[in-house]
Amino acid sequence: MPPEAQEKIEELQDLQETAQQVAQQKEQAKAALNESKTALDALEDVDEDAGMYREIGEVLVETDYESAYDDLENKVDSLEVRVEQLEKQETRVEEQFDDLQGELQQLLQGGAGGGPMGPGGPGAGGA
Repeated sequence: MPPEAQEKIEELQDLQETAQQVAQQKEQAKAALNESKTALDALEDVDEDAGMYREIGEVLVETDYESAYDDLENKVDSLEVRVEQLEKQETRVEEQFDDLQGELQQLLQGGAGGGPMGPGGPGAGGA
């Protein structure tokens, strides 16, 4: 196997690992987003004068309705942005993977020479 092909295989493996990590991060962000949206919906049914507490680490701290609502709304907004970023990153990684896979196939089909002697057909020349 040509050294270039081995390098491409290693790059493919790295991209596959990256894709798995991004997918995992996206799923975690989606779960957090759904949880925050559910909490926000539940908060809309709560009386604004009700006593409220916010969890900070291991401690519950008293807060007011407006602060709790605003904090949850901000969290939902930032998680939506995070999910969107991760989806874009996932798409980019998939495109890179597909491109690299195509390059590897060409390399393996064209033999070790690779250049204009490969399966380019008429007019397949190099600069």
